[in-house]
Amino acid sequence: MKSLYVTSVEHYIGKTAMCLVLGKRMQADKFKVGYLKPVSTQPWRTPEGKVADQDAALVKKLLGLEADPLELAGVIITPSSLRERLLDGKDDLLDKVKQAAAAAAKGKDILLLEGGANMREGYSVGLSNLRVAEAMQAPVLVLVKFRREMQVVDDALTAKTRLGKQLMGVILNQVPEDAQKFVAEYAVPFLERQGIRVFGVLPSVPILSALSVGELIQLLKGEILTKTFDPDSLCERFVVGAMTLDAATSRFQKQKHKAVITGGERADIILAALESSTRALILTDGIRPSPLIIRQAEALNVPIMLVKANPIEAMEILEGAYGRTPLGAPEKLEAFMKLTAEHVDMKGIYAGMGLG
Repeated sequence: MKSLYVTSVEHYIGKTAMCLVLGKRMQADKFKVGYLKPVSTQPWRTPEGKVADQDAALVKKLLGLEADPLELAGVIITPSSLRERLLDGKDDLLDKVKQAAAAAAKGKDILLLEGGANMREGYSVGLSNLRVAEAMQAPVLVLVKFRREMQVVDDALTAKTRLGKQLMGVILNQVPEDAQKFVAEYAVPFLERQGIRVFGVLPSVPILSALSVGELIQLLKGEILTKTFDPDSLCERFVVGAMTLDAATSRFQKQKHKAVITGGERADIILAALESSTRALILTDGIRPSPLIIRQAEALNVPIMLVKANPIEAMEILEGAYGRTPLGAPEKLEAFMKLTAEHVDMKGIYAGMGLG
């Protein structure tokens, strides 16, 4: 049985998504795949009132794993358990992680371990990325998000400094089009001269950061006014319709797969949005539109969501969540599968795991 430890240099850059996609690729290659999140710092309460990890529950569902979601996180750190640990941390939590890993690996060819969300996480409870990966004898694959030229190189070097020989390599994620030449001609050759294998460079794709209509409802506590809607429909951009009709019409025509945020009294803006590529209408301040507007939206299969927040508040909520939601929507998962198939060296990853 082989293991692969997947971690990242910062939060919300695709660690769970990468585990999902790697798992699916491995399953397609006829490997029996298990999964474990050794340390969870994001406790989630199940409908039954038990504490689990939400990412682990998603991975279980999409990889078709038989294990109970409660078994897919070795140690779950809650605010109370952290305080207890800091006051009297006598027990070595690594033993609990090892037991969970043994159970998750039973009958499997490969065990995917989803590591900490950044290079600093876990030291306070004795479960740093390095210590856990060494204990699991798992090579480490690190995701590095492109933010700036120097930063992407420094983050990869930091991963090597933290992980040493345990580092198998990195994948550079969300690289914008205007940075791809720098990454290909300068960053990747430099990193590989430093002994850091680059297994992939993933371009930035808007759909992967998109929010689904279902997620919009949860985030904004919205009420759907139209009769039907697709909760998995994805909104890649958000536009506040607080301009003149001419300006709005011009802007709407340029923005595809968007959600438009405006007031229910702005019939002109709403109709202009419906005439363009709009995935959802978010009407603010609790102002309901006319029945005619609702019927028009229903005819075009565009859901109308009524929210109590004002436009600025709604936009702030959506901007805070943009790019930070799981890969649960089928359209997002399919897009990421295609992206990794084109840009990730899977044979190299297998070789690094000793599956040659």
